[in-house]
Amino acid sequence: MRTVCDESGKRYVLLKESTDSSLVRDPETGGEQYVENDRIEPVDGEEPLETAAAGVSEPVRRVVSAVHDDAGIGLLADLVDRGPVAIRDMLGAYDQCESDLHGRLAELRAAGLIEEATVAGERGYDATEAAQTAIATLRE
Repeated sequence: MRTVCDESGKRYVLLKESTDSSLVRDPETGGEQYVENDRIEPVDGEEPLETAAAGVSEPVRRVVSAVHDDAGIGLLADLVDRGPVAIRDMLGAYDQCESDLHGRLAELRAAGLIEEATVAGERGYDATEAAQTAIATLRE
């Protein structure tokens, strides 16, 4: 496999090559088609698996990279649904020890999925637009 592009610059994953045509996959749709070899050219420096991943929205890729289990997805979904939540309320509502919760929050914040917020004068967190988009996509 390797990354190729057509004359418009659209990228594909090259699956099979023969003398006249090549089988390529569109990363956005997963659809496969044969294309004449003179209509595509290799893209240097782009891994084919990265090209394949480009068909998944960036916010969803960010969640997949940052969240490691159902509890992490649940935390993010709860912040999307409830809006900004104070840390004190999170500690009381979630069955998580303080260090585990802070670890999850740190990972989500580093990924740009949540941001610090002030809730009723207390420190808390809120979901970013990327998190809202990703959770909406995952729920579809």
